[in-house]
Amino acid sequence: MPITITMPALSPTMTEGKLSKWLVKEGDKVTSGTVIAEIETDKATMEVEAVDEGTMARILVAEGTEGVAVNAPIAILAAEGEDATAAAKDTAKPAPKPAAAPAPATPPQSDAKPAGQPAPAKAEAPPAKEGGRVFASPLARRIAADAGIDLALIYGSGPHGRIVKEDVEKAMAAGPAPKPVAQPEAAKAAPGPAAAPAPSGAVAVPPGDYEEVPLTSMRKTIARRLTEAKRDIPHIYLTVDVELDALLDLRKQLNARAGDAKMSVNDMLIKACAVALRKVPAANAIWGGDKVLLSKTFDVSVAVAIDQGLITPIVRNADRKGLSEIGTEMRALASRARAGKLKLEEFQGGAFSMSNLGMFGIKDFAAVINPPQAMILAVGMGEQRPVVKQGALAIATVMSVTLSCDHRIVDGALGAEWLKVFKGLVEDPLTMML
Repeated sequence: MPITITMPALSPTMTEGKLSKWLVKEGDKVTSGTVIAEIETDKATMEVEAVDEGTMARILVAEGTEGVAVNAPIAILAAEGEDATAAAKDTAKPAPKPAAAPAPATPPQSDAKPAGQPAPAKAEAPPAKEGGRVFASPLARRIAADAGIDLALIYGSGPHGRIVKEDVEKAMAAGPAPKPVAQPEAAKAAPGPAAAPAPSGAVAVPPGDYEEVPLTSMRKTIARRLTEAKRDIPHIYLTVDVELDALLDLRKQLNARAGDAKMSVNDMLIKACAVALRKVPAANAIWGGDKVLLSKTFDVSVAVAIDQGLITPIVRNADRKGLSEIGTEMRALASRARAGKLKLEEFQGGAFSMSNLGMFGIKDFAAVINPPQAMILAVGMGEQRPVVKQGALAIATVMSVTLSCDHRIVDGALGAEWLKVFKGLVEDPLTMML
């Protein structure tokens, strides 16, 4: 019996993905564990392995197809000993691409209507249009023109179906292809505020010469999640200056003895973050909706820039690892992240993140919390600055760090306590080895 291969859910937040590439073709023999395709999820591009053995009888979704829903059929596998040609013929035709399928709210394209239900209004003839003329206020016309919205597709809620400012704003909030309300009675029966525009919604684009760059699945997810984070999480920001001279001196000594296993300042900061979390365990938390969850392991998610956006591979149990081990692991994680080869468990989880832009010459910045985590540390560059020591002016290598805290979990006092411990570990780095 033919085996249907479906779009797998490769992350907890994945609802759809892009079938980036097929690594097998129709007629190829497939065994369990064979990598058959590459799927671009909301997090990364990941390889998909076959579970069953057989022959690839039919590919239902072409490579490059976006918006393929989780559990949607993508291919047919003829079982071992089964005729692949017959299996391909027996299967149903592939379903249309999800991106081209009508949204659930779209009325059926049919002249027939169920008994007792009004026929859906057609976009070509909304109530506001009569005799080829669209009735709209001057302000509504100007807003629609600026936003590039066709007034003929908007139902007017004003007197005699006249389109007013609020109707255009609702159409803008609904997205790039607004649909008319089916019946004025239905609209009046259930009034409500317009939905908040999604990150990918229509915006008023000023005149100019542009190159359109489609959003990747990862970039869409970044836009959605960080918009939610800034909207829903009460951020509090705490900044402190940290002297680096002792840490740089220790790094120099260790690298002189480490051979090829060189360690970076970033590796030492990861260690300091993890040890500080162990010493202040109340800050090692995530938001659980109606509760706070304290993590029993001290992991550090590290922001890594890749072509598609940003991903945060995790150094697990960083408080218990040596600096050379952290450095080796971090280089491997960053390499797999840039190649899109991270495993799910390598970037899902963790209660704390660190983002370092010091190598780009950034002096200080405030990072957005990655929910449901409670904190993220933004690290600036180390530079020589004048400092006062024992009443005298001196020069020291100093970096500024800013801790972003979810005030629902970590208030100012707890965040300041964690920063104090972190600063002490960096300025006296031998203590993080204890």
